[in-house]
Amino acid sequence: MKRFVLKNINIRNFETTRLKDPKYIKPLSIKYEQNGVAKIWETVRSFDSVSVLLYHKDFDAYLVVKQFRPPVYLTDDKFSFTYELCAGILDKNKPINQIAKEEIYEECGYSVNINKINKINTFFSNVGVSGSKQHIYEATIDESMKKHKGGGINDEFIELEFIDRKDAKKFIFDEAKAKTSGLMFAFYWHMEDKL
Repeated sequence: MKRFVLKNINIRNFETTRLKDPKYIKPLSIKYEQNGVAKIWETVRSFDSVSVLLYHKDFDAYLVVKQFRPPVYLTDDKFSFTYELCAGILDKNKPINQIAKEEIYEECGYSVNINKINKINTFFSNVGVSGSKQHIYEATIDESMKKHKGGGINDEFIELEFIDRKDAKKFIFDEAKAKTSGLMFAFYWHMEDKL
């Protein structure tokens, strides 16, 4: 049994079991033929997602979320949390930028005008297992938009942290900090193309 404490995160009784009726993913086996060779591939169908790079203009910093990710912890238990962009799955019948707006509000506590949430790009993530799409957006925030402390809804246990823009490149290459490729891409995009 593994145990660690990180501010409001206390993980205990960590164990794995086989899924019987999954809610968010669907494990599948794909059979196909490629250049005359029969092949089988294991895959997982999952929701596409949206993530948002939030640049705080008053602080000259990026606002990121930190949270416990069981699959990361299962792979390497020295990473009790990951740094990520504000994000959510596309499980609602709404425009993507509307879902992005809602995630910004729920996770980070900022109310951003939907017309100020701009698309950066879309890419495929985890191409060997799920091949789901991630839509990356960006928005500039300031303290006048702050409505509550953030942290997510229900039992998400999300913490917020600002990464100073001047330290962003060092942060990207710091392997002691678990982070997503979408976060690293978005930081680079903003540093190169936006400022």
